[in-house]
Amino acid sequence: MFKKILIANRGEIACRVIKTARRMGIATVAVYSEADRGARHVKLADEAVFIGPAPSRESYLVADRIVEACKATGAQAVHPGYGFLSENEDFARRVEDEGIVFIGPKHHSIAAMGDKIASKKLATQAGVSTIPGWNDAIETPEQAVEIARGIGYPVMIKASAGGGGKGLRVAFNDKEAFDGFASCRNEARNSFGDDRVFIEKFVESPRHIEIQVLGDAHGHVVYLHERECSIQRRHQKVIEEAPSPFISDATRRAMGAQAVALAKAVRYQSAGTVEFVVGKDQGFYFLEMNTRLQVEHPVTECITGIDLVEQMIRVAAGEPLPFTQEQIPRRGWAMECRINAEDPFRGFLPSTGRLVRYLPPPTTMEASLPVPEGGGVRVDTGVFEGGEIPMFYDSMIAKLIVHGADRADAIARMREALNGFVIRGVASNIPFQAALLAHSKFVAGDFTTGFIAEQYPTGFRAEDVPHDDPDFLAALAATAYRRYRQRAAGVAGQLPGHEVVIGTDFVVVVKGERGQHRHVPVTVRHDAAGDTVTTGGRRYEIAKDWTFGGIRATGTCNGRPFTAQIERDGVWYRVAHDGLRIEAMVMSARASELLRVMPFKAPPDTSRFLLSPMPGLLVDIAVKPGQAVQAGERLAVIEAMKMENILTAARDGVVHELLAARGESLAVDQPILSFQ
Repeated sequence: MFKKILIANRGEIACRVIKTARRMGIATVAVYSEADRGARHVKLADEAVFIGPAPSRESYLVADRIVEACKATGAQAVHPGYGFLSENEDFARRVEDEGIVFIGPKHHSIAAMGDKIASKKLATQAGVSTIPGWNDAIETPEQAVEIARGIGYPVMIKASAGGGGKGLRVAFNDKEAFDGFASCRNEARNSFGDDRVFIEKFVESPRHIEIQVLGDAHGHVVYLHERECSIQRRHQKVIEEAPSPFISDATRRAMGAQAVALAKAVRYQSAGTVEFVVGKDQGFYFLEMNTRLQVEHPVTECITGIDLVEQMIRVAAGEPLPFTQEQIPRRGWAMECRINAEDPFRGFLPSTGRLVRYLPPPTTMEASLPVPEGGGVRVDTGVFEGGEIPMFYDSMIAKLIVHGADRADAIARMREALNGFVIRGVASNIPFQAALLAHSKFVAGDFTTGFIAEQYPTGFRAEDVPHDDPDFLAALAATAYRRYRQRAAGVAGQLPGHEVVIGTDFVVVVKGERGQHRHVPVTVRHDAAGDTVTTGGRRYEIAKDWTFGGIRATGTCNGRPFTAQIERDGVWYRVAHDGLRIEAMVMSARASELLRVMPFKAPPDTSRFLLSPMPGLLVDIAVKPGQAVQAGERLAVIEAMKMENILTAARDGVVHELLAARGESLAVDQPILSFQ
């Protein structure tokens, strides 16, 4: 067994690998860029080596610096994590040539499966069913359009070396095929250093289900059941679960057998994932094989009790797999939500900056440790309170994983865990995750990869969050207000006859758009057991554990446990529960009457400007002053968190002035250009 390994990655996956290595008694070496000097993975590792500037192409993607770090620290093996160099054939070969063990598949397996064009051909030869498409590299956007017409729209344009949603577009017409080809090539070149692109038929109403495989150097290959990954937004997974609520045991066995056959055909060693698209008749087609550890591997670990990182390390050290196919269990139900730094109410635009508050929910499971018998909650993360979310890498803050007795139990645990996940300083997608988990179709297991696009065709809005009882949030605001009043009533030195009077009758004014507030009359009575709030004929008996200045509140309402978030900002109270967030003021009935007649001050009109919707790098401006543009026409391209974001004209107009230059780093809402 190795004495020291280097993790050629960053963020939560580097921290995850360190946990298993530490349990196995293996010393660890972290690498870091300029942007990651104070990162969590650097603090957790036994040693750390600086490898270059913030952009990944100048640090985490430079193989020479990784190899140099291995030699300088005496690391015997390197774990690549996922992304970056994890599926780079040349890197794996280079590491092996230097006498360093690559904790992953051999370079020939990466070459065969990592190249999606070659892998489809090989899968066909191995008898695995594949999707119709053009499996050779495409050179020009005109050729892409011609091929797409031949296959028939819709088509999927994919980078051969792509992964994680990078370098992937779905096109429904010639324009989308033309533009999508260019974007795919650019993203692939920037993220993977390989700009080859191919096209295949897009199967409508599909489900994305993948099989986890493990192989060793002794010819043994097993599959560790499946993961359901159909809940996706822009081809990036949002919620993953294991097992799938859709496929039958017969389909599961058939998919597993094909995945194992494919892995054996390339003499696969280590952990890998064979991805399939599955139709509503449970017919399945090979998509690609990811020759690395997946982001969503924790759900497989939860239902099998097998530490996949440990098995990768042991296989790399030459050990045989310690179990057979028949010995792999499948217990309970696991689910993972990706908590990303993005604003769901602003089109999921990336959100970067400092984590002013970071308080994950209480955990009962830990990576690399046995799964508790009764299930629990696990958080895999690479951040900490006070740390930065940089613009140079992906937007993941943490992975929230739960394990329950069945799917309903897992959903309930996840909803409660999301309620208690406190993130401030950057926006997060937690409200969106909560809305998905409460959606009737998700709860029923009735969804495809198009679920998010179908259910939220115009984007995600606050009113899209379903909640059984919005007045419960108003009641929580009222109890928080009463507690502040009670504290004020105890302040010494009050003038006789003018002491603070707490009272019982108030109005909770819930903030609405354009001054359309909702006024909720409430009565609050306090006793030793807690507060009783009455509103609209409903009664809420609330006992909660919440401190002044705190955010997370736990307790019971009418005898049922709850977790919510309550914070005060001046006269406003922000309350969040089950994805719904309100801002409210609590006041007297007379003050509520006066507020109703206050004029509304409209925000300034910014329609004459193109504003940057996110922090990022302005990589292109496609127009000039005096140029007439039409609605939908491309204006500028911003790169943030490894993704290209194309900004288009909202309506017809004429460009007046360029206010930012190509190559400039933009702040959110910074003007890029103005219109006449």
